[in-house]
Amino acid sequence: MNKIEIKKQYENELKLRNYSKETIKSYLSIVDKFLNFANNITNKEVKRYIIKSINNKKSTSTIKQKQSALKLLFFVLGKKDEFNLPTYKKESKLPEVLNKKDVLKIIETAKNPVHRLIIKFLYSSGLRVSEIINLKPKDIDIERKIIVVRQSKGAKDRITLLSNSLKEPLLKHLLENTPKNYLFESNRNKKYSKRTIEEIVANNSLRAIKRKIKPHTLRHSFATHLLEQGIDIRYIQKLLGHKNLRTTQIYTHIANSDIANIKSPLDNIK
Repeated sequence: MNKIEIKKQYENELKLRNYSKETIKSYLSIVDKFLNFANNITNKEVKRYIIKSINNKKSTSTIKQKQSALKLLFFVLGKKDEFNLPTYKKESKLPEVLNKKDVLKIIETAKNPVHRLIIKFLYSSGLRVSEIINLKPKDIDIERKIIVVRQSKGAKDRITLLSNSLKEPLLKHLLENTPKNYLFESNRNKKYSKRTIEEIVANNSLRAIKRKIKPHTLRHSFATHLLEQGIDIRYIQKLLGHKNLRTTQIYTHIANSDIANIKSPLDNIK
């Protein structure tokens, strides 16, 4: 098979497995780059490809995703027994979380009302970037104060919170901008790109708190602040759409609900 035939067969396998559009796009990109990089499709070439990513300081999640995508490639080509890579150890890093004052500063700094609404949605509902750009007006129930997140990560629907404070700016947005398909659309009636959302958050955070943050930081902050409010972690798991509770439990390491009650020894020196 030539490269075009391999990629087509690989894409069909992803579709048969009902992978999300985002995953299909990412996996196809990885395979395409590997096929252009490798001299042939062997385990040795995969190792060489992954080592290059490691040397280029790619993130752990990126490297693990590449391994998963290429492992599936070997399966598609009937070479699954030839694929043999050690498990790439996941780094133990705590997610970046903002305090509530900094979140408020970022919101208030956003002068563009649409940008401000996007930031509010990311923080108040714990949405991923891919989820907010695919959000449609019909997915929002203002009266019940819920958002239906459709076919998100893992090809699953879930429900998350709609902040009561978003009701008025949301209705105003719908009235003034009359989006046709997606809640947030460009002037050409196309949904916002991931890049656009990232720039909105980065630019406003830089002005507000003197550093650039990623949209996912607002999601981390949403989860941590709920935990600090005393919300059961199992509810937070459902709101975030985590398959495994262990993924959600990372926030127990950064929530200060218990730590705040402990006095530093310095404060007891008289």
